[in-house]
Amino acid sequence: MLRPTKADFQALIRLALPLAAVQIGMMLMGVVDTAMVGRFSAAALAAVAVANVWYFAVTTVGMGCIAVLDPVISQAYGARDEVGIARGVQRGFVLALALTIPTTLGSLPVEPFLRFMDQPTEVVPLAGDYIRYVIPGIFPYFGFMVVREALQAQGIVRPLLVVIVGANVVNAAANWLLIFGNLGAPRLGVTGSALATTLSRWAMFLGIVAVTWRVLRPRLIPWHRETFSWPPFRRMLSLGLPMGLQILFEYGVFGGMGLLMGWVGTEAVAGHQIALNMAAVTFMVPFGIGAATSVLVGRAVGSDRPDEARRRAAAGLVVAASFMSLTALAFLLLPKVLAGAYTADPAVAAIAASLIPLAGAFQIFDGTQAVALGALRGIGDTRVPVLINLGGYYAIGLPIGLWLGFGGREWGPQGLWWGLVFGLAAVATVLV
Repeated sequence: MLRPTKADFQALIRLALPLAAVQIGMMLMGVVDTAMVGRFSAAALAAVAVANVWYFAVTTVGMGCIAVLDPVISQAYGARDEVGIARGVQRGFVLALALTIPTTLGSLPVEPFLRFMDQPTEVVPLAGDYIRYVIPGIFPYFGFMVVREALQAQGIVRPLLVVIVGANVVNAAANWLLIFGNLGAPRLGVTGSALATTLSRWAMFLGIVAVTWRVLRPRLIPWHRETFSWPPFRRMLSLGLPMGLQILFEYGVFGGMGLLMGWVGTEAVAGHQIALNMAAVTFMVPFGIGAATSVLVGRAVGSDRPDEARRRAAAGLVVAASFMSLTALAFLLLPKVLAGAYTADPAVAAIAASLIPLAGAFQIFDGTQAVALGALRGIGDTRVPVLINLGGYYAIGLPIGLWLGFGGREWGPQGLWWGLVFGLAAVATVLV
């Protein structure tokens, strides 16, 4: 691997900082949801946690199919192919609309699934209510992803920041009103959190279209007849479906741990959700670095500069590992303080505080695997990472977690999380 230059680091940071900020902004909406629902009740927090396990599991394939726009548009941009960029954006919106239907249908059977997984009785109906009210936010979320991929591939990121800030304001205000019934609004609890999520997603989508219409208009008008040609869609799906499966496998092991926590009790689910939410927030930075790496590698490939692609992949790995080293230190030193920011329930806080240091243990692995995936995505390699994720998480991480949590050691929540540490370490090592 070639040594990255100062120019490579500068190009990466210019793009990665705003993209990471966008990812953090999107994640902050989940943080606000978790913190506010946690103040309502432990059962409400657990319901949102297990409902999101199912919801994100059924949306991951759609997310992967849309994320394929990253290499498609980046490589077209690197090759200065304006028509290729327009076709990519148009096909992205067609995919977003088409994927909304199966994603909606797949979201509905959440309650039978949770009962089958032996989740706490008081949590299951609340989780069902949550899913039903977030379903109307599926299309705007996919639509926002299409615009985001198109903009970041062209290096246009400031509008994304503006819209994310506005969506966070909408989400926080709607949560405050609808969860707790402030200012005369109905006190809806879990349902209020779901409605706030849906409202914020519509605000994200409509906001980004309005703010960037001058950029989007020439990509959407005129509409190219070739947009509906099946062979390009087939190629996009052949790249996107593996990406969706990779996300599903990765999210599935983390979400599956949440369901296994339900075997321990409601407090364990809530504590797990807090620690996982914190790890997810810090992960948004290397996720943004990985997205920037994917764009820069894709542009280099499109313009036939392979040495530049290698250098920028290396720069991404260095920056991500450095940042996650700092967050790992914070998680190891301040677990009780961080857990107390989420909940006033002593039992939930104690479990969260016991898991946060383990999140610190896998921070560097999590960051490096995100950037490695981004670099591979930039060159259009989406199939091999699926096998690496499947092996690392399900052949290594999950069995170790089950053995430490319920089998040979009976360490409970901490044992399950040690499985995550080993799984992430294996995946990151092989990907790099």
